[in-house]
Order: sequence, then C-alpha cells, then structure tokens
Amino acid sequence: MFEFQPVRVLAPPAKAPSIPLVLDSPHSGVRYPRDFQFSCDFLQLRRAEDTHVDDLFSSAVDLGATLVCAEFPRSYIDPNRRVEDIDTEMLADHWPGKVNHSPKTASGIGLIWRQLDDKSPIYTRKLSAAEISERIERFHTPYWKALREAINAAQMKHRKVFHINCHSMPAEAKTGSWLTAGTVLPDIVLGDRDGSTCAPEFTAMLRAAFEAEGLSVAVNDPYKGVELVKQFGKPTQNRHSIQIEINRRLYMNEVTRERNENYGSLRMSLRRVLEQSASYAKL
Repeated sequence: MFEFQPVRVLAPPAKAPSIPLVLDSPHSGVRYPRDFQFSCDFLQLRRAEDTHVDDLFSSAVDLGATLVCAEFPRSYIDPNRRVEDIDTEMLADHWPGKVNHSPKTASGIGLIWRQLDDKSPIYTRKLSAAEISERIERFHTPYWKALREAINAAQMKHRKVFHINCHSMPAEAKTGSWLTAGTVLPDIVLGDRDGSTCAPEFTAMLRAAFEAEGLSVAVNDPYKGVELVKQFGKPTQNRHSIQIEINRRLYMNEVTRERNENYGSLRMSLRRVLEQSASYAKL
C-alpha cells in the first residue's frame, strides 16, 4: 500500500477544453517516504527539491493543459533518470537487472542519489537491490506511466503535443557541480538537447516570452535537458519536448525553501508565458 499517491495529475476543468500542452514537474515532491532512512541533514537534503515549481506552473491547467507532478522527492528516486541508471557503488548486494550509467551516476545523482550536490553522503548504509526495485515499482514507474498517458492522450486528440518539463536551479553553481563554483546562472535556461527534442520555433517562442518579462534567458547552457525530454521529444512525430529551469533566487529562499516577496510576480509572469505557450500549441 502507498503511504501517499506518488503522482498528482491536474487535468483542465470543464470550462477549459483540453489543448495539446502537457507539463510535468518531476522534482517538486516534498513527501518523504518513511523507508528513506537518510543520514544527512534534512535541510541539506531538501536543497535537492525543485520546491514550489508545481505551484508556479499550475495556472497552465486553467488554460487547458495537463500538469503531472511527482509527490516524492528526487533524492529518494529520480524520475528524470532511466531505470538502468543504477549506482552499483551504493548496493549491498547484486543488481539483477541491466545497468547503464549516465554521467549523472559519477556525480552520485543517478536513479537513486548517493550524495548531495556538495558531495556530502545521503546514507551511512548500503541499499539492497530489493529496496531499489521497490522504489522503481512504487514511484518511478507510476510517474512515467502518468506522463506517458497524458502525452499520448493529447497527441491522439490533437495529432500533436507540446511537453514542458519544469525545473528550478540554484542561483549559482555550488561546490561539486561540473560548473565552476560561484558561477552565476541566468534567470531561465531552456533545454531542447541542442535542438533535437522540439521545433526550434517553440524554443524561440519561449525565449522571446521570457525575455519580454524582463528575464535573462540561456538555451542549452548549462542545462540541455535529461531523460524525460530525451524520451518524449520526437519532433518528426509531432511530439515536442523542452526543459525549463527557473533560477530559485527569483522566488524563494534557497536555505529555508520559503517563498520570497517576488513569488507572486514571477507566478504572474509565468502565467503570461504559459498563455503564449497555449496559443502556440493550438495553432
């Protein structure tokens, strides 16, 4: 039995007919399963969250979009990773399935996180293969199923779909990042894996919309998008997927995770960007 439902799907209300726009927030979950048994400081662990991102983008639902949200934290199991991205260094026994490491694994943030961004360990124990298998079955699989169903349903109805993968990023690169520590990040980073996951016009529209809100925007630098946009973005099949990273300093205190005085203003800016996204999707 679930302690809580692992995925929350927000569908458009009856007054807002559905449009071919699907958003997902895989890293904003704040419900920590009882069996996590982490050994690190809880506030440090929470820095892995994309706290509040689900709420920031929730106005998309009123426009006719579908929003899929993870309720569990990414540090427990990361739905933006392949199930084969197993970090064997943290296993107490043999992993019976396929192992296919991504570059994230070497940084300790593969499917199951081994350490935080500052390289501090999350556990003082090894995890069993059975424990990891259960996390996949109870959390990762339902998330991918819900998102896949939402994207497929939108495309089936409209013969096209635009998927926005929603994230947040620190104000500046931390120790342990592949970037130089202290590197100041822009307000917004759009990632379409170097133009391979969506039509360039969709990326250009989003960039212009954010810039019209007075926000600085970078494309594919330093974040290109990871597994979800890679798997769902198939432009030749009318499936367009892009990742959006929002600088956390725009809307919250990165230490306490509390919303700051700019939260409402940013949410209104995002609403206007989403309105343009909805109009684009309906063309």
